[in-house]
Formats: sequence, structure tokens, C-alpha cells
Amino acid sequence: MKNSIALILLALASFMPACLRLASQGLSQPVGLLSDSGLGLLVFLVTLYSPHWLRLLLVLFWALFQTSALELVATMQRLPTWQDLQYLADPAFVHKSTAGFNLAAPGAVSALLLTAVLVCFLPVSRPARRWLGPGLAALLLIMVTQGFFSTRLYEHSIVARYNPLHWFIVDAVSSPLPRNLPATGVHLPPGLSSLDLNSSTLLPRGKAENLLIVIVEGIPGLYYPAIRTKMGVDSHDITMDRLAAATEEAMLIPDFTVHSHQTIRGLYAILCGDYSKLSWTTPKAYELQQNPERADQCLPAQLAQNGWSTHYLQAAGLGFMSKDRAMPLMGFQTTLGSEWFTEPNPFPFSWGPIDPVFFRGAATYIAELQSRNQPWMLTLLTVGTHQPYGVSDSFAAQYPSRQQAAIALLDEAVADFIAGLRRDGVLDNTLVLITSDESHGSALADWVSSWGLAIILAPDDDLPRIKQGGYGLVDITASLLDYFGLNMPPDIIGRSFFREYPTPGEMIAFTASKLRRHTADNLRYECTTDGRCLVGTAPSLLGFPPADFAPDKDGSGSNIFTYAVTLDRSLHPRHGGSQVLHFAEGELRRLPEKIISEWGDNLIGAQYLDFPAHSRVHVSIRVRAVEAHESGIRMQLLLKQWERNQNDIPIPSFPVLRAGEESTIEFSFENTEARQSFSFHLLGEGKNATIQMEDFVVTVETMDG
Repeated sequence: MKNSIALILLALASFMPACLRLASQGLSQPVGLLSDSGLGLLVFLVTLYSPHWLRLLLVLFWALFQTSALELVATMQRLPTWQDLQYLADPAFVHKSTAGFNLAAPGAVSALLLTAVLVCFLPVSRPARRWLGPGLAALLLIMVTQGFFSTRLYEHSIVARYNPLHWFIVDAVSSPLPRNLPATGVHLPPGLSSLDLNSSTLLPRGKAENLLIVIVEGIPGLYYPAIRTKMGVDSHDITMDRLAAATEEAMLIPDFTVHSHQTIRGLYAILCGDYSKLSWTTPKAYELQQNPERADQCLPAQLAQNGWSTHYLQAAGLGFMSKDRAMPLMGFQTTLGSEWFTEPNPFPFSWGPIDPVFFRGAATYIAELQSRNQPWMLTLLTVGTHQPYGVSDSFAAQYPSRQQAAIALLDEAVADFIAGLRRDGVLDNTLVLITSDESHGSALADWVSSWGLAIILAPDDDLPRIKQGGYGLVDITASLLDYFGLNMPPDIIGRSFFREYPTPGEMIAFTASKLRRHTADNLRYECTTDGRCLVGTAPSLLGFPPADFAPDKDGSGSNIFTYAVTLDRSLHPRHGGSQVLHFAEGELRRLPEKIISEWGDNLIGAQYLDFPAHSRVHVSIRVRAVEAHESGIRMQLLLKQWERNQNDIPIPSFPVLRAGEESTIEFSFENTEARQSFSFHLLGEGKNATIQMEDFVVTVETMDG
């Protein structure tokens, strides 16, 4: 009897994802049900015939993986990929994202984890091996059937067709992107590689003196009523009515694309007039360090060179993803994060100031800028709509989910902020762009993961209510320089919002595990990372699939992979040479008395770097002890790849540092094969200790293969 109960629990744990999909979606996702059932059967068979200790590990891994995937789908409408390991292994990121244990699907998570735990406490006797053959035959039949229908129904989303672990494996082993592409000889379409201002302008030079860019975390155009109506979406259960009412006179760009996931990538595209990486490799914002000439072409740098004071203010701390380094590199003269705000949150929120607190602080900041006799640029970045969402429990209880509650709170806060700008006369001389860094997507359709937000408030009278044509984050820098009548740097690409174009534009994006491209011939391609593409006639990269969407039989869509790699390399040296990355410039760091976490206590933002094959990396670190107890300061450097310690690289030891002493260490290592997601963790401990990070330089030199 006990063995039968244990067997039922093991089966329930294994097939729980299939049960949850069936309960929530019915039979509307049959291919996904096959994937869930196939992976569930695989887990059931492997665990059933494994020793108890291994069964325990496998079942817990299965439950935790599926739980994490449920949360990712709920927040970003995508399945995990192998590149996400860098975040799952980062306790600081995981802690902030899961603080308060506010789960999007608590019932499903509880069921998964409870059955997994019960399996661990109720051992199952291994059955006779004669049952293994039929089980494997059933598994093969299910997976072949799933693969057959998946290849014929791949206009459906990845979420609808795959179990999370199944897709994780498929994505890891499918590498159609030609990463060994030669550095030269690939010809991009002009619409993806050049600046296009060859059209009539909507206005001569804008009237505004100042520039305010408001970047709202993860918000798609779907939530703005007039925008979604224009894009053919009749209604939606989430709507930002107060923002819409506060921007009734604004110019809207409904057909507006975000190019990738991840805030640092969105910021780069917005501020530097270039496509962010169409992959998960090292963000281009980091690569600006080795290309200062290109960094000087970014929007803040250009405005600073023309007399504007340039400011960046975000709600979260600056350390994560090295925004304390990247933003000044782009030309911001002042870069501030959560530490700037003095008003406390009315309830705990791990990421930083909630949206109402943030916008009240931003209004104060703008009032101070207005008092100066100098034009200014201010970029704001919110964080309240990032999981676990900056809302109180009582406020969240009024909505179907915490995410919807956070969006409602953002709606109130940004609308009040705009009303305050109008009341204080800021809008009389300020161009305001409200946009998003990325899209957290929607269960409505997976293309919503590529749908951004673009609302423009200007003191000019000549702008239309609806701006026709397709645009994206890549076009923002060119548009704003065009508005202010400034010269265009040579490497900026894109089109201007403030011009009329008679022909369609090119657009490209990589979201929800799909590469999407819209061509100047009004063809829309969607390609998954396993190399399968669909093509159809459509006016935009966004929107519901066109009626003629069908498999790309002539293979023309495969160019998208070559184009993606070429665009990813836009900041690479054209003729080899070295890349020099700086991660410190005299910053003071207070040290813990004892190192608690090699992630949370990391002193440097040199994470998730990529080194090519046949390269040599030289590292130089210089630190100075500013304050120290007589027992001194102890420093340690760890090297990690995909968050695993790399013990094969010899590292010099730091001496114990006393107050006023300085230490320098240098070392080199060679990469016969390419390294990805390589991180440096610099740690220090000491009683009442402060150090100055005088230098942290990583030089990457390409050697002859």
C-alpha cells in the first residue's frame, strides 16, 4: 500500500506540468501537452529506476526548474534558456526578484513542491526491468509525435509548444547562428545599418530646450488604449487609462519595437542609436569601453558636447549590470541610483523606491534642473513593475495579480508626475519621451514581447496624434538629435520620428526565443533558434500573424541569423587588435567585516563577459586601503564561468592591507576555446574597512589561430 502511494506521488510529481497546462489551457495547446507528457514520462522512468538518493535530487531539480519556469512565463511570457543560468545562480538577483515570496502562481508552485517533497520521504521500490522497454517505447512515440506537430505548428508560441525543460534542452543544442561568421563581407540591408533622414520633416527645429526620457520597466504598448486599438487589439484586461488621459495631446507611435530582453540592452539601444545584441552575449554597453569613439556618439555625450547638462536617475541600485560604469561612458555627467532618494518606501521593496516615491523624487530633481540657466537632459528608469513588484499586500489584493497591481500603481504615479510637469510649466520647454526598456510580454501573443511604448509630449503644435510607420528603440537617438537640429555622428543608425517616410522600414528583434524581422518589402520573418522560419506579408514586425504566414521554403529567412551576428559585432574591432575594459575608476567601497556572499559582497561589476577563441586575457587590479583596523584587510579574487569557479587559472594572492597601503596584482590566461559568461568576483573583508578601487582593467588580445 505504501509503495503504491509513493508510486502515485512520483507519477503526480512527474506529470504535474501536464496537469497544470490541462487545467489552465484545456486542450488548446496539444503540442505543449505532448511535450509536458514526454518530459514527465522521461522524469518518471529515470527517477523510478534510480537509487533513492539520486531520485531525490532529480525530483527536486524537476520541481524547482518547473517552478522557476512558471514564474518566468508569468512575468516575461517566455521560457528559460541556458543563458538564464547566470541569473538563477546569482543570489543577489534572485533575492531581489523573489523577496517576500510573492509568487505569480502560488497554487501551482505549492502543488509541484509538495509532491516533490513527499516523493523524497516515501521511497519507491524499483519495478522489474520488463516495464522499462514499453515505457521507453511510449516515450519515443510521444516525443516523435510532439516533434512532428511542433514543426508544423511553429507559428504557435514557444510556451504553447514546449515544456520548459524540453525547450531548455532544444535551445542549448540548437545553434544555427553562424558565430564563426567572417568579420567582413556580410552586406546588411541599408535599413539595418544606416541612418535615413532622406524624407520630409514634420517640423523645422523643435521648440523644446530640455529633454526628458522616462523609461518604464517592461511596459508594452498593449496597455495604452489608443495604441493597442491602432495595432488591431480590441481590448485587454490591463489598461493604463490614467496615463492615456494625461497624454491626450501626445504623439503616439503604435508600431514600436523593443529589440531584446534585459534593461542594459534596452538602454544601449535607446541612448546610442544602435541595435542591442540579438543574442545573450556580452551587452554592447560593456563593449563601449573598448570603443570610446563610439561611446562619444551616444545621445547624452552628443548633448553634453552641445551645451546640455546630462543626468541619469534610476530607482534601482547602479551596481547590477554595471550601470554605474556604462551610463557615464555614454555621456551622462551625473549618474544616480536608489541611494539618491531620501523618502522611504511605505513598505519594503527590495529593488529600490516604488514608483510613486521615485516620481516624487524625480519631480524634485527636475525642479532643481529648471532653476539652472542651462538646457538639460534627464533619463529616468523605474523599477516598480519588476518582479516581485513594488506594491503593498493590501493594494495587490484589489487586483487579479501583483503584476497588474504594480502596473496600476505605475499608471497612477506616472500620470500624477506628468500632471505635475504640466502644472509647473516644465512641458512648456521640454520634450518628453515615455518609452520602455523591454516588454514583459503578454499571454495574448508572443509578439507582444517585441512591442514597446513610445509617447511623445512636445511644446510643438505640428505633430500628429498617431505617427504612422514602424519604429523602435534604435531610432530614438537619431530622432532626438533630429528634433534639436544637431549634427548626426557617423555610426548612428535609424529613422527619425519627426519625419515622414513614403516606404516601409527594416526592423529586427530577438525576444521570447524568436528572431523577428520586417523588411522594406513588407515581409515579416519569425525564426526560432532551432533554425525554423515562417514568412508572410505584413505591414509591421508587430501584430497578429498575417494570413499568408507559412514556412519559409526557399530559405531566404535564414539571412536573419547572419544579420543578427553581424549586428551583434557592430562594436568589435574591425581588424583584430585588443579590447580594453575598465571596471574601476577610484570608487570607494565599504567592506563587510566578514564575507557573507561571494555574489552579494562582490566589489566589481565585471560580470558575464565573453572572450573569443585564440585570445589572451590580461587582468590588472590596483586597490588602496583607505580605512582599516589594525588586523588589516583581506582581499580575494574568484573567477567564474556560467557561475562555476574556474580553478585552472592561477591567480596571485593579495597581501593583507593596512590603512594607507596599496596593492597591485596582475595575471594573464589564454583561451584556446571561446569563453562565455565569464565573471570576476572581487571580495574583501575587514573591521571598519574601506578601500579605494583605483583600477580594474581587463585587456583581451586576439592571437593568431
